Amino acid sequence: MKIHEVVAGQATEMTFTTADFEYRGKLKAEVPADFTLPGVAGFKLNHPVNRPDLFDEVISFVGASYFRALGQGNAYGLSSRGLAINTGLSKAEEFPRFTGFWLEKPAPGAASTTIYGALDSASVTGAYRFVITAGIETTVDVTARLFFRAPVDELGIGPLTSMFLFAAVNRSQFDDYRPQVHDSDGLRIVRADGDVIWRALNNPKQLASSYFAETRPQRFGLHQRARDFADYQDAEAHYQQRPSVDIEPQGDWGAGRIRLVEIPSDLEVHDNIVAYWVPEKKPAAGDSLELSYRMHWGRLELPDTEDRAFVAETSSGVGGAAGLSTPPDTRKFVIDFKGGMLGRLPAEDGEVMPVVTVTNGKADITTLHKIDGTDIWRLVVDIASESGAVCELSAHVAGYGKKLSEIWMFQWVKP
Repeated sequence: MKIHEVVAGQATEMTFTTADFEYRGKLKAEVPADFTLPGVAGFKLNHPVNRPDLFDEVISFVGASYFRALGQGNAYGLSSRGLAINTGLSKAEEFPRFTGFWLEKPAPGAASTTIYGALDSASVTGAYRFVITAGIETTVDVTARLFFRAPVDELGIGPLTSMFLFAAVNRSQFDDYRPQVHDSDGLRIVRADGDVIWRALNNPKQLASSYFAETRPQRFGLHQRARDFADYQDAEAHYQQRPSVDIEPQGDWGAGRIRLVEIPSDLEVHDNIVAYWVPEKKPAAGDSLELSYRMHWGRLELPDTEDRAFVAETSSGVGGAAGLSTPPDTRKFVIDFKGGMLGRLPAEDGEVMPVVTVTNGKADITTLHKIDGTDIWRLVVDIASESGAVCELSAHVAGYGKKLSEIWMFQWVKP
């Protein structure tokens, strides 16, 4: 890609030679000195985030249309893309790329900087603006103007790409000393009416896709909720430091769908999770589209004002009571709802009840109880289904005329 510096409204191409880079090993002798390069693969921006005297890496554009950012205390994890086109469909996926960037030189002491990017692909060309503000929560304000030269079956806006290998929901499939391995463990959606969906992630046996029909959602994004070293026991990867990312639409996005794609994976080096917004109208040749959104990168802890219990963990195992030599042909799901008004209620509160919905199956046994000495209510559901059926599971805790928890969702395919 070509990179330009913009100073006082004037753009100047930045040129690079081999002298600008460090080459190691055999390359050191093979690369000619001061050789002019046709461009670079990407770039990064630094700004004080963790300490006022240290310029930390804040955002990195790393080729194609991929980029990733960091909030305070984060280490790189999931990535974003400028655009997703025909992901996980029967036809080949397109991977648009940024062919050039224009970097506005920020004034001394400025809190934000602006970058412009040119995007190109077989079906679309586009112009992007990124306004980046580093901090405890790093924000990236994105404006995308897209011009279509061919129809697109499925357009993905604000695509996020992450990794989920295993956790308590599928721990038995991996012979690994670590309790869980993932960059993200859930898709969180804040609906227009304020309801919150937590779709626990999975590493399926076959390609899985879930669509969530929404009109004017407040936010959606991939989150990493487990934040303690003990949750992962990985002294190298430090998965507890991976950022969560929210996409906050700016303006009226109207109706559409949030799509979650889960790809089978047996190694943590593969990004196998994708989430993005699909507009209701499919683009046709000659169409144009402009959308804006704010990205939030960071720990994204729940606000103190949140009085809705959140999904702290999702576990799964063989159905029926423990210790049975011939357990029933069901799958047990255990969902822990933590905090909020629900967490403050006594265990014997008769107003609290579970609400469970199962598509392509049935809830065989359902129990809800509070774990002694905690603010956690545990919902246990045994699901019965036919082999090969795609079961969509949904559950929340209700009481006193309202939802007391997030809406937990999961997709399970019985072997």
